[in-house]
Amino acid sequence: MHSSDFEYDLPPALIAQHPLPDRAASRLLVLERSNGVIRHARFRDIVELVAPEDVLVLNVSRVIPARLHGTRGPGSGTRGPSGAAELLLVRELPDGTWLALGHPGGKLKPGRTVRFGNDSAVEVVEVLGGGLRRIKFVGALDAPATLARYGEVPLPPYIRRPPRPEDRDRYQTVYAAHDGSVAAPTAGLHFTSELLERVRARGTAVAALDLHVGPGTFKPVEVDDLADHVMHAEAYAVSEDAAATVNERRQAGGRLWAVGTTVVRTLESCAAADGSIRPGAGETQAFIYPPYTFRAVDRLLTNFHLPRSTLLMLVCAFGGYEHVMGAYREAIAEGYRFYSYGDAMAVT
Repeated sequence: MHSSDFEYDLPPALIAQHPLPDRAASRLLVLERSNGVIRHARFRDIVELVAPEDVLVLNVSRVIPARLHGTRGPGSGTRGPSGAAELLLVRELPDGTWLALGHPGGKLKPGRTVRFGNDSAVEVVEVLGGGLRRIKFVGALDAPATLARYGEVPLPPYIRRPPRPEDRDRYQTVYAAHDGSVAAPTAGLHFTSELLERVRARGTAVAALDLHVGPGTFKPVEVDDLADHVMHAEAYAVSEDAAATVNERRQAGGRLWAVGTTVVRTLESCAAADGSIRPGAGETQAFIYPPYTFRAVDRLLTNFHLPRSTLLMLVCAFGGYEHVMGAYREAIAEGYRFYSYGDAMAVT
């Protein structure tokens, strides 16, 4: 298939700029992938869709306040005027340095420093491909302390407003546990603690894994032939307990509900030929697009995704290209809210 097959026109007014006051009040488009039948519900109705024998799998990665605004300084061996700079921290490397995206890129050369307040600074160590830089913290504050004091929630570029204090709570799932993501696993934003308790009360198992979402999640596929696309890598971890819970439920006839495309990519990366999940940790570059045979996932909860995005391609692989693109057209006609703070769909 071609990336142009995944284009669609979205009125800008349907791009959600703010979350709803009640997480679970989001609309839910339910798509039956066997026949393309669509029905409309609310996210809180998920309790009626998930059966007692099923297992719900969550991504418990926590979004870090990864965006930093600072002032450029000369640094070791460099000259040049000061000015504003922005960094988006991506992940820490084993040697204690960090990968980061920087702006303005042309000004952030090796040896250049960026200061945050009077007690924190980073130095550019190396310029890498794809706009990335390797940086090290050289001020009084280390990375966690700097992010806690100066970091902003890394809202996606289609949310055209500055971050607000409430975004620290709302651009985060209620069950987030382990720091590492620079974008939210958005399908989970609709769950409240009370809604999860109702799911558990029905007998449904809930399992957790980690996939730390990187900035590449927002990047459109720029090549026409999907086979030429190079997928970004993201770190994941699946515990022995989570794998055992998933395997026991599926072997007993229950269905696996993946809460988000990040869960799908992780489980498909860890699945054996028979569909069983193997525990472990590593990085995945899984790029899932039609046609694809899923081994581990039976049902999918997800948000509405950007045109030409790898996320939309994954959903089309799961639900069927014609069915999913038709569902997007209906969602637009019905005024659904799109993207991170928008509504959800269940592909059953």
